[in-house]
Amino acid sequence: MSEADTAWIETALTSARPQAVGALLRYFRDLDTAEEAFQNACLRALKTWPQNGPPRDPAAWLIMVGRNVAIDEVRRTRRQQPLPEDDQAISDLDDAEGALAERLDGSHYRDDILRLMFICCHPQLPATQQIALALRIVSGLTVKQIARAFLVSEAAMEQRITRAKAKVAEAGTPFEAPGAVERSERLAGVAAMIYLIFNEGYSASGDTAEIRKPLCEEAIRLARLLLRLFPSEPEIMGLTALILLQHARSAARFAGDGTLILLDDQDRSLWNGTMIAEGLALIDKAMRHRRSGPYQIQAAIAALHARASAPEQTDWAQIDLLYGALEVVQPSPVVTLNRAVAVSKVRGPQAALDLIEPLASKLANYFHFYGVRGAFLMQLGRNDEARIAFDRAIALANTSAEAAHIRMHLDRLIRDSQPKQPNGGTRQGAKAT
Repeated sequence: MSEADTAWIETALTSARPQAVGALLRYFRDLDTAEEAFQNACLRALKTWPQNGPPRDPAAWLIMVGRNVAIDEVRRTRRQQPLPEDDQAISDLDDAEGALAERLDGSHYRDDILRLMFICCHPQLPATQQIALALRIVSGLTVKQIARAFLVSEAAMEQRITRAKAKVAEAGTPFEAPGAVERSERLAGVAAMIYLIFNEGYSASGDTAEIRKPLCEEAIRLARLLLRLFPSEPEIMGLTALILLQHARSAARFAGDGTLILLDDQDRSLWNGTMIAEGLALIDKAMRHRRSGPYQIQAAIAALHARASAPEQTDWAQIDLLYGALEVVQPSPVVTLNRAVAVSKVRGPQAALDLIEPLASKLANYFHFYGVRGAFLMQLGRNDEARIAFDRAIALANTSAEAAHIRMHLDRLIRDSQPKQPNGGTRQGAKAT
């Protein structure tokens, strides 16, 4: 059977993974056992599904087979780990699958997946470990795939995931069904973790300017999964809309030589119209709930950019108001810095500069602060001060693409400051480095 003929198996296994691993974790209360049980079930599926065809409910099939194999293994090795309360292996998979499929429609389904995601964003884990653990456990990416996405060695990533699992095991896992307040808190934590994964796809370092699309696409997949579990949660709609609208611009963010292209200069015909349409529909639906939150506000800002067919059609006044609302619900110097860009469009560069000057100490090591400040100073004709700000931005740049973008501003300053020659040229001067 060709690879194309079995592609549906890989798709089914990937889709069923969060539900199956989450249920097996609830049964065995041990993450390693749940993962091993799922992997064994996948091996069985690869052997039997090509001949027998897909089961009625792949997730139910994988849960039952994984549970049976794990119970047999516990008995065989006589480990001290307790068996599930219902520790009878199931012999008739067809009947069991149907019965389990009925139960999977109940409350366990959402809570199993939410618990699995919640484990990955445990507050004791640093962000890098949260992301790595989620990509390994929830998404099922291999250590090699995750290491490649993070630009580290497999050994380093293996250690990172192992340390994360050890911290989770030490902290303990809540297996009881959460109440409404706790479920809401878990949901917020999971949403933040998904957005971390997405942002990691854009937080390049060193000489790389490429978007790490696998991370962005996995974040979108997880957001959609969370939205299917909680279809009436406006903040989950907002999160999904936000990352869709942001990722829709990915093809236009960099030139062929790796040069960074700012939003106003992007070729909007390269934006993904399908993603934009999905994102706009989601944020419109979310805002009708009138329970605004930070993801919805950020998505609404992204939607205004997406709806503008040209930069001059952007509703900067509304963007300014939305950033003001975001400052209330999620105050941050970075939010204020972003708002300043909108203020510069509405009230001019001096008003924008006045807004960000108090942020200097808090954003002293933030590349974008000096890039934005330099741009405002240049608009005001304060070129010497702008040069200092741009030099500082270059020193703090995370990638060569960011540094090259700032050097473009410096080159312009040099050209504008050189005396004009009679033939219309300028004296040749050294390029900024």
